[in-house]
Amino acid sequence: MEKHLQSSDFIKDIVIGMSDGLTVPFALAAGLSGAVANTTIITTAGIAEIVAGSIAMGLGGFLAGQTEVEHYDAELKREYEEVERVPETEKEEVKEVFASYGLDENAQNLVVEALSKDKDKWVDFMMKFELGLEKPDINRARNSALTIGISYIIGGIIPLSPYFFVENAHTGLNYSVILTLMTLFVFGFFKSKVTGQNPLNGAFKVMMIGAAAAGAAFYVAKLFGS
Repeated sequence: MEKHLQSSDFIKDIVIGMSDGLTVPFALAAGLSGAVANTTIITTAGIAEIVAGSIAMGLGGFLAGQTEVEHYDAELKREYEEVERVPETEKEEVKEVFASYGLDENAQNLVVEALSKDKDKWVDFMMKFELGLEKPDINRARNSALTIGISYIIGGIIPLSPYFFVENAHTGLNYSVILTLMTLFVFGFFKSKVTGQNPLNGAFKVMMIGAAAAGAAFYVAKLFGS
């Protein structure tokens, strides 16, 4: 069970990092291609954005993971205090949980009395079934930051890479569009497959979002550049 949850978090972090990494630098490079002809400016700005973006996204993942742990610890402390201070109220809350599963009052009383003999198991039950909280991995914040940050860098290098091999920005843009849209399609396909959605619909949706962002950036740069 725990292994499955960790895998889900890992996949979610990859999706967050890759989707932004592919889209934001793609839009930036496309926008600059509409305003400048030299690819050096585009690659320099692109690398700077990837570095800043990966740090910002990784930090966001770290803070989210840390907040999840802190929230769980605060609720855990509160549950222990309530079990000590108002045990009868807590027992009634346990009975309500079992009542929702169809157990009669006699069965509820038996289970509650047995459960309340072990304070740790009692509190663990309340955390899971009253509050709906699972104990988070203590390394979640660190792992999330690294996964999101690295995924962002990998995603960001893809739309930027053609500009390293050509001198003309418009030529670089043409190659970047082809490469990035293909990558977005494949990424969207597998993301949708993993999350149980229609793979083709998901692939086209992700690809069109990336294309729309890049197109908007390109034409806005063209408009202000002229």
